[in-house]
Amino acid sequence: MIKFLIEKEFKQIFRNSFIPRMIIMMPLMMMLIFPWAANQEVKNIKLSVVDNDRTTMSGNLVRKVSSSGYFILNSVTGSYTDAMKDIDSGSSDIILEIPADFEKQMMDDKHSTVMISANSVNGTKGTLGSSYLASILNDYSAELRSDMMQNLSISAVQEPRSFSIVPEYKFNPRLDYKVFMVPALMVMLLTMITGFLPALNIVSEKEAGTIEQINVTPASRFQFILAKLIPYWCIGFVILTICMGLAVCVYSIIPVGSLLTIYLFAMIYILVVSGMGLVISNYSDTMQQAMFVMFFFVMILLLMSGLFTPVGSMPDWAQYITILNPLKYFIQVMRLVYLKGSGFFQMIPQFLSLCCFALFFNVWAILSYRKSS
Repeated sequence: MIKFLIEKEFKQIFRNSFIPRMIIMMPLMMMLIFPWAANQEVKNIKLSVVDNDRTTMSGNLVRKVSSSGYFILNSVTGSYTDAMKDIDSGSSDIILEIPADFEKQMMDDKHSTVMISANSVNGTKGTLGSSYLASILNDYSAELRSDMMQNLSISAVQEPRSFSIVPEYKFNPRLDYKVFMVPALMVMLLTMITGFLPALNIVSEKEAGTIEQINVTPASRFQFILAKLIPYWCIGFVILTICMGLAVCVYSIIPVGSLLTIYLFAMIYILVVSGMGLVISNYSDTMQQAMFVMFFFVMILLLMSGLFTPVGSMPDWAQYITILNPLKYFIQVMRLVYLKGSGFFQMIPQFLSLCCFALFFNVWAILSYRKSS
């Protein structure tokens, strides 16, 4: 019975010319475009400089900032009011004001002050831009101090002791945001396709009237739901394989851990989202209703999964809610395997959580399916 039901499901999928194309094209488009767009690295910050000093030292500072690769020098003016007009018009993001007598203060007092004014309507851009600029200024200050010491011919005995910091970034040495995002995007694609398609499956048969023919057969509710799950389980593996292949070919991102671990967790996760889609389909009367309900839940789950912002940065009440979010656990698994090379036994809590979700949603899908209206 299950064999014939599964055969029916695959025929139904491939008779729809749109679904096979979406299964191939959606991973291609998402994996090729989204990692470049969903990037929280801040670059091309538009900078206005108010240079009240107009000396060689202030000019060197401006050149160092503009050559850093993070800033685009919009204007160099002698008036803070003019710079604020650039901020108001949107042509600048940050103002760097260099005071008068900047060079004289550096030569005489060995220190001076500059002012950074950031447009923080975009809080991330304002905060990170200010941080980048402060780091460049500190670096320039260290260079000036080193040059002054050499000019004064300070002996090694008189030279103050110092230390240097050499940062080492584990698991993502180049701080490439794509390495962080690509594994999570695979989870998002699996959720979108293996969640939405089952959510539309049963309700589409209700609208077409074919569900009544299934209801009069001796197939049990368990057999019916299992036959619905297996095709999307296979589709999920195809999508995951395509995404992993694109990650290697386009971004040179290879999982440090085992591929078997990824597929094991994916096997459970696909059952979770497909089961959730079938539950929604059982309770929906039209395809529009199923689509909107699924979209509502998927959007909330994605935003609270740690896909874009760390779960640890959320308020305590939001972190408690994420305990009920299966996406969070699979995103953690993908990043741990891809970046850290974690093994199965290091992710047993995530495995048990996904198993509980899979059991819950699929039992619910079986119990909520009615063979009679």
